Amino acid sequence: MNPGQRTNLIGLSRDELIGRLAGLGEKPFRAKQLWHWIYHRGEADFAAMTTLSKGFRQTLAEHFTAARPEISRQQKSKDGACKWLLRFADGNEAETVFIPEDGRGALCVSSQIGCTLTCGFCHTGTQLLVRDLTAGEIVGQVMVARDAYGEWPSPRDERLLSNIVLMGMGEPLFNYDNVAKAVKIIMDGEGIAISKRRITLSTSGVVPRIRQCGRELGVNLAVSLHAVNDGLRDELVPINRKYPLAELLRACRDYPGSNNARRITFEYLMLKGVNDSEAEARQLARLIKGIPAKFNLIQFNPWPGAPYEGSSPAVIKRFAAILNDCGYSAPIRVPRGRDIMAACGQLRSDSQRQSRHKKRVEAGIEDDFHHRGA
Repeated sequence: MNPGQRTNLIGLSRDELIGRLAGLGEKPFRAKQLWHWIYHRGEADFAAMTTLSKGFRQTLAEHFTAARPEISRQQKSKDGACKWLLRFADGNEAETVFIPEDGRGALCVSSQIGCTLTCGFCHTGTQLLVRDLTAGEIVGQVMVARDAYGEWPSPRDERLLSNIVLMGMGEPLFNYDNVAKAVKIIMDGEGIAISKRRITLSTSGVVPRIRQCGRELGVNLAVSLHAVNDGLRDELVPINRKYPLAELLRACRDYPGSNNARRITFEYLMLKGVNDSEAEARQLARLIKGIPAKFNLIQFNPWPGAPYEGSSPAVIKRFAAILNDCGYSAPIRVPRGRDIMAACGQLRSDSQRQSRHKKRVEAGIEDDFHHRGA
């Protein structure tokens, strides 16, 4: 078999892994052993999986890989944040960021290459959607970070990569099937073993999928709100035209598992003279009344050509104080990785959506015209 045709096992569900091995005549327990090696120990070389028989290891190497995305570029911020530009098998790229915090930290994972949402304050939104990431490419981002920080075998306590936030490039709920599959692999207790209580999915408001996410995954929910009325939110977050605030907040109220211990996070980007008045702070508190909630007030992180400016520190503090007085937690998120364009809203890659013709040519599928030698 051509090595390029080998199947990458990263991203296969347990059942799919059992099925692939069954096709080689192997019993289901082999899949459990392999799962342990790949996701608990982080091993990518079948030859090093020493509890497996030599013959089985050779068979695995002939048919499969356990390959991570390739690191195209790695950057380290002066504040400790680390950003990887990762290249996938088809040459497209996406960014992943680790954000340290008091000896622990969160890995910000991408779900798409580019984005369809075109939110004017977000650098990713200036890049057209190239494609969805596969489950394997999403899980692979976590594994690359684990490799970089030496967190194999999967630590149970005092892990540095303690949290996963699906807040990178793309809208996770527009790629729900792949995201859900990846999250289930990441949560599996016999592998990477990151609890659903330490996984947060951020959405701009894809209402039907919010309910599905709550039922099927039960991870923490973060909602990119950014405005207190439909008129402004239509401008800042265009998906609001399809799922306006009333529908979005109804879905938040109904989110399974949300309670005072597991509050929904409403992300609010502070934009100078746009959404940062004291009246809007009070309206925001009224808007989410009855929802177990907290806020993340985000300082605007500039990028070349950005059409907005960030609110001043004094304005943000006053906004936070009003929310606090109304009984809500409203921390001001400290920007991390600004110097390497790794902060919230700054991620982007140079991957381009290819034309159908270019895809066909690169795949060796030329038009009939060429096949006929005309």
